[in-house]
Amino acid sequence: MCPLQLRTLVFGAWLLGYVAFLLAIRRMWTGKYVRSPFVRSLFMNMVSENDAAETQEWYRCGPELLGESVRPMFVQSHLDSGTKAFLKQSVEKSGWLFTQLYHSFASTVLSPLVSRTSINGFLGRGSMFVFSEEQFQRLLGISPDWRADRLLDLGAGDGGVTEVMGAHFRDVYATEVSLPMRWHLQRRNYKLLGIDEWQQAGFQYDVVSCLNLLDRCDDPLHLLRDIRQSLVPNTGRLILAAVLPFQPYVEVGGRWQRPKEHIKVKGKTWEEQVTNLSNDVFQRAGFEVEAVTRLPYLCEGDMYNDYYVLDDAVFVLKASEDKSA
Repeated sequence: MCPLQLRTLVFGAWLLGYVAFLLAIRRMWTGKYVRSPFVRSLFMNMVSENDAAETQEWYRCGPELLGESVRPMFVQSHLDSGTKAFLKQSVEKSGWLFTQLYHSFASTVLSPLVSRTSINGFLGRGSMFVFSEEQFQRLLGISPDWRADRLLDLGAGDGGVTEVMGAHFRDVYATEVSLPMRWHLQRRNYKLLGIDEWQQAGFQYDVVSCLNLLDRCDDPLHLLRDIRQSLVPNTGRLILAAVLPFQPYVEVGGRWQRPKEHIKVKGKTWEEQVTNLSNDVFQRAGFEVEAVTRLPYLCEGDMYNDYYVLDDAVFVLKASEDKSA
């Protein structure tokens, strides 16, 4: 047997073993392959009960634990139809066995070379969900038919969350570092700006969204000050989401490293960190809180989990009157 044939045989055997391993793990952690209807029914009922309890926790907040200045700004959110639709779609995609096998294999091969965001862009997976249209409108205090001129979505990913907001604006601008994600944004006909270009575009924005980006950039306070200068005076708003507990890291290639400027958010609970962000970090950048809510930051799953969830605080911020910020 020649060396080429031997290498091909070894690779084929490794690939089959890899797929068999993934299938075995998948069967261990899901009830999708339980054959007995009775056992499957019991399993699904148990999962549904656990999911119901879990989703209630996604939105839980003790307003009395928030600081006095933040407490009146809290908006209680709930699981709504838009969020349920995203969860249903994620569960369905997680069950596409051969697609998930392909995604897992490709991710394993590419992860040493390419960022996770770009891998997701190449594969068309890993869409994010921050808020529904109804939740977005409630936070901003706008009606379904409210319209404004310009939206800027910083770090827009594949544009899924941008689309939730975009119907309210005449022009939608977006920034994104990952090239595959930029392709997705171009297909959605959003106007792409460079990460060092949006501040000098020659116009200002009615709303800037900075969703789960503050803990993934090198200079977050500088970013916030640039946003403040880019908002339409008086009426401009920043909608900002931050994963709590706040753990800043920057992705470089396939590696994670500490940002150059490290914001330290004090507090152990969600409420304490929200209060510290509001009264310290945002004030230093020249913002004040107009509304805040607790929402799940959802991501489409894979062959092991139907979806992934992190704890988000979503703020609506307006420029404070202190011009020195």
